[in-house]
Amino acid sequence: MAIDNGYVDLATKSESYEICFVPDNDYRGFLKRKVDGLEQKVDGGNFVDRSGKILGKHHGYPFYTIGQRKGLEIAVGEPLHVLEIVPESNTVVLGSKEDLEQQQMIVGKYNLIKYASLPPDFETLTKIRYKDAGTLATVNHVDDKLNVLFHSLVSAIAPVQSAVFYEGDDLVGGGIIERKRIDL
Repeated sequence: MAIDNGYVDLATKSESYEICFVPDNDYRGFLKRKVDGLEQKVDGGNFVDRSGKILGKHHGYPFYTIGQRKGLEIAVGEPLHVLEIVPESNTVVLGSKEDLEQQQMIVGKYNLIKYASLPPDFETLTKIRYKDAGTLATVNHVDDKLNVLFHSLVSAIAPVQSAVFYEGDDLVGGGIIERKRIDL
């Protein structure tokens, strides 16, 4: 379609697996260029473990992503991964790779496409990222949100990303993953 409409460059462009509007895939640099004084505003936040113990300082919560292991610039004798980002306190919670594995998430701001509402204990294939093959899950309404209980552990559930629900090849709907707070 792109070629038929004269967009040859777009049609032949390699597929992006990063942020499409960041040409060099450097989202940290993009943020620094677009938000005046960002580095000064957020520099010096704390890296903490799951118990809240301060492990060190970081360069600001916007520069980290859930699941990130490389580029943390902190050493504690074992590999650490970003488990949670707490913007309100400029805190980044770190833990082991196993700590990234979860079996439950809450999805808000959802839209249902196939059905007007879901029956209790609705089983679906749930995807939490673009290249995700999906994991079987049971979905239930809780107030104005969806409680998603995966049938097996999934890694690096990232808040503010999309969750998408399928029944076979049919799109059931989707919504926004909400932050699961680690009690510190």
